[in-house]
Amino acid sequence: MSDFGAPPVIPTQFQQYNSYVEDPKWQRKFSIIWAAGVAIAVLFSVPAVVRALRRGRLFRSWLVGVTEDTSMNYAPASGNDVVPPKAKRKVYGLLETLWSATLWSLPGIELDLGQMIVIAAYLALVIICITMNAPLLDNPNRAGFLALAQFPIVFLFGTKNSILSLLLGPGHGYEKLNYIHRWAGRGMFIGATVHGALWINNHLVYGLPILGQQKETSGVAAFGVLCGLVLTSFRPVRRFFYQSFFILHVLGYVAFFITVCYHTIYAVPWIFPPLAFYGFDMLLRLFRYRIKDATLFPVDSNMTLIHVHDCNNGWVAGQHVRLRVFFSGRVFESHPLTIVNAPSSTSCVPSNTLTLGARVLGDWTRAINQYANAEQERLLAMEKEAEKGELPPGVPVQVMIDGPYGGSSVDLGDYESVLLVAGGAGATFTLAMLDDIVARCVKLGRRNGEKTRRIEFVWCIRSYGCIQWFAPMLMDIANTVAGTSLDLHVSIYVTCLCNPEAVPAIPNSDVTIARPSVTTLLRAFMTPPPARPSASSAPSSESQKKLEADARSIDSESAEGSLEDLEKIPSSSARLNWVGLGGGVAVCAAGPESLTREAQNAVARMSLTRGVELGGVALHTELFAI
Repeated sequence: MSDFGAPPVIPTQFQQYNSYVEDPKWQRKFSIIWAAGVAIAVLFSVPAVVRALRRGRLFRSWLVGVTEDTSMNYAPASGNDVVPPKAKRKVYGLLETLWSATLWSLPGIELDLGQMIVIAAYLALVIICITMNAPLLDNPNRAGFLALAQFPIVFLFGTKNSILSLLLGPGHGYEKLNYIHRWAGRGMFIGATVHGALWINNHLVYGLPILGQQKETSGVAAFGVLCGLVLTSFRPVRRFFYQSFFILHVLGYVAFFITVCYHTIYAVPWIFPPLAFYGFDMLLRLFRYRIKDATLFPVDSNMTLIHVHDCNNGWVAGQHVRLRVFFSGRVFESHPLTIVNAPSSTSCVPSNTLTLGARVLGDWTRAINQYANAEQERLLAMEKEAEKGELPPGVPVQVMIDGPYGGSSVDLGDYESVLLVAGGAGATFTLAMLDDIVARCVKLGRRNGEKTRRIEFVWCIRSYGCIQWFAPMLMDIANTVAGTSLDLHVSIYVTCLCNPEAVPAIPNSDVTIARPSVTTLLRAFMTPPPARPSASSAPSSESQKKLEADARSIDSESAEGSLEDLEKIPSSSARLNWVGLGGGVAVCAAGPESLTREAQNAVARMSLTRGVELGGVALHTELFAI
């Protein structure tokens, strides 16, 4: 053949587009780009991961989960008090100030500015890879190939035990990464819709049957299953019909795997990464499942405390477990509940139990509360303890716990000032954080260099009776702090004049009828009392005028931050020793979406205006919603 020369080459403009050669290249390009983005995020998280590793917060709950450590005898907090040196956080303050711009959030939108930037970049990448140099009208296979390329993202960011949660450090559990899982599913839907719609259009143009052949029929079936997955994943369905959503989601993805593999052989290689991620998730769950004895205590008709026995280690403050209670035939329902207490090694009141708080909101929590009340009455009648004046007995049950998961991305010990804000049942998170930081500073003598010197604990509730939910624990923590270098003030804001006689005597606390904005709380917290600034920490006269102006200023965008409300709110800075500026401020907010969104905007506003001066303002939020 060499005698005849080289074979002829078809000019580029006359070559037919081969989608089975070209489109997989775009799959690889897409995968390389998003993997590079994840690698950059992991790289930026290295300092936080190293700090968590040194302090023993990284692997404590990763492999074995909640455990019982019988080799250590824990004692109540003693007066091992150490006065920390003055802290300055110039570099970290600058970095946190720059990062705070991503915290802005708009009403009705689940994402903050940083998350919106991530999603916008992701969708732009998907659209570019689908459309660039692709003859979609003649051959829309590129969109189908890109839809398949979403499988690894959907499962990497959707599993409970994702390797990314470990690589990104504490505070990056599945609940924080799940928004990418949802939008990757929508990206898959976009690709599948473009692919299917254009192929159907081609079939109609050329008079070809849409159904009949295996490829077309299985493709329509796969797209129908995907449409069902997307429609049942919208927030109203997740919130009001979660159990149905969960079952349909699991069964739907199994059906989608099968139908899409029948549709095209090119789908098979993309099934293996999701199976690997899901298998890794299930393997870790097997190591972390625990069946334990527990006791239900119905505090009132709105709150049930669940004490899980023989658990004192294996979690960090702020984490949650998925709980399954074996009662009334509801053994298949699993729900996330935040752990109220810190582990015994870092708790003010160490015990051999893990405490959960189940606020009555849905049918499952209501059923638990009703069951506990009914069983308690039965036990009282059986044992006749009501006449003896003894405390009502707890209701014994068996539970299964899976976890722990989540946690705080902010280590409170790195900041001199800490503001904890909770709404309703969100106190389960902030109370655990308070228990942990007080024990680390007072009981353990700041052995990891904790810098915290002042804490404001804010709890917004509907009625005075809600205070009884966690009043004993709050009193124990407040008594532990008394007379130490750590300063704690508890502010409870009530929005209803119900049961005013049910106010317990918590040391250094105020109970006020108001609903303050987080902006007002944060400004008041970081403004020194003008009557008694110390000589060593008082700012300059110019700075003092600025701080006083900040204290008098109101949030013009929030009706809750009016002057009338500001006058009703006791000044937290007047009840806490002023420690000066530059030591950093940590803010943790937990509760409904309105509260966490308000906290994000308040911290972003404060940080962008005074972040460097304050030494940085860090934020972690826990949204108590699906």
